[in-house]
Amino acid sequence: MGGHRDRRGRGPARPRPRGGNPATEDQLSAEPAPSRRSGRRPGNPDTREAVLAAAREAFADRGFDGATIRAIATSAGVDPALVHHYFGSKDKLFLAAVHAPADPGDLLPPVLEGGREELGANLVRTFLSVWDGPARPAALALVRSAVGNEWTAKLLREFLVSQVLRRVLGTLDLPPGEREARGALVGSQLIGVVMARYVLKLEPLASASHESLVASLGPTLQRYLTGEVELPR
Repeated sequence: MGGHRDRRGRGPARPRPRGGNPATEDQLSAEPAPSRRSGRRPGNPDTREAVLAAAREAFADRGFDGATIRAIATSAGVDPALVHHYFGSKDKLFLAAVHAPADPGDLLPPVLEGGREELGANLVRTFLSVWDGPARPAALALVRSAVGNEWTAKLLREFLVSQVLRRVLGTLDLPPGEREARGALVGSQLIGVVMARYVLKLEPLASASHESLVASLGPTLQRYLTGEVELPR
């Protein structure tokens, strides 16, 4: 009748599986089923770096306007949806690709808050706040790399034109050719300040206060933006 009981009065012992460690039925049932991989490439840091490498090549070769998320994704071997998942938009992807020291979208409101007549002074003030802040090492690395590397120089130029100057000049009602020429003059002034103050450390420019430089450089940038000036052709 019934199974044999052991010396302690317990029920019959369950047979242990041969070989390996014993495991209960509950433990065996808790084993997760092998998962299937979906998508063209797994979402991991290597994939993200592949997207960034493809983006740098595309932005350097075709510029910000000519590069597309779909083409970058194809070059990286991933789906476009994955690029959007990692970076959100082409603007954000571009900023990550060039190691931008700041997001110009966050800096634009202080530049525009004084209206058209304060653009020059506000642009200098905001520019200096970035360069004299925590972002300076990354910004200097980008500039120094651009000096000796044509590929990086293209990316830096695209950053200055598409992300900074276009946003500021876009608030002014100017024909495209004039907007481009005025932007080039503004860019020349800003790049000159970077080289003199932060790379060459030319005194007294290197140690001048922000407000001193705003007073000295603001009117020049304002003239380039809205004043009477002979434009380069």
